[in-house]
Amino acid sequence: MIKVLLVDDHPLVLEGLRGLMESEPGIEVVGTTTDGARVVDLARQYRPDVVVLDLELGATNGYDVLTKLRAEQVPARVLVLTAYGDGESLRAALEHHADGIALKTDSPARTIDAIRAVNAGVLVFPQAARRWMRKPTDRAVAGPSALSDREREVWRHLASGLSNAAIARKLGVSPSTVKFHTQNLFQKLGVGNRTAAAVEYEKQIPAAARGRERG
Repeated sequence: MIKVLLVDDHPLVLEGLRGLMESEPGIEVVGTTTDGARVVDLARQYRPDVVVLDLELGATNGYDVLTKLRAEQVPARVLVLTAYGDGESLRAALEHHADGIALKTDSPARTIDAIRAVNAGVLVFPQAARRWMRKPTDRAVAGPSALSDREREVWRHLASGLSNAAIARKLGVSPSTVKFHTQNLFQKLGVGNRTAAAVEYEKQIPAAARGRERG
């Protein structure tokens, strides 16, 4: 059972989301709130697996909530569910360590799929994010060409949503070795976390090449 906490500043949206999710097998809505300031306390109380979080929350915003959840080390994964599909909003959500992004304009089935994927540890984001990720950046970093073959393998598995332990099993190495390679590729790519590294993978590696690697 996936336990979900819903956060949105519109009560009608919350009720619609609750109705949608309560009709889905394997998903339980354990709490709802329109108040971003209450999210950390509610997450501690209900211990959700996934927090579904709007970016616009009246007096506060979803970015502040994400920052607090991460600072307090709340273990729940966070799916940002937003009406904003512009590149800046999507980038900001990822940089604040969201585990996934879905758009309110998506179909209900896609929202449910996003919740299940995020709960399973898979980074999800809308098609709009892919267009933004292909835009060039002005960061002066070594870039993918500086990665070793092993670092590229770790990068590929990391981008597919695997944990360090899962990558270690795939590659037949220890988790500490994977952590070492991960830190090196973060430095070479100029990123600070797994989400940003996955975003860079989607931007840098052509879709055809990704298909060959997964095959």
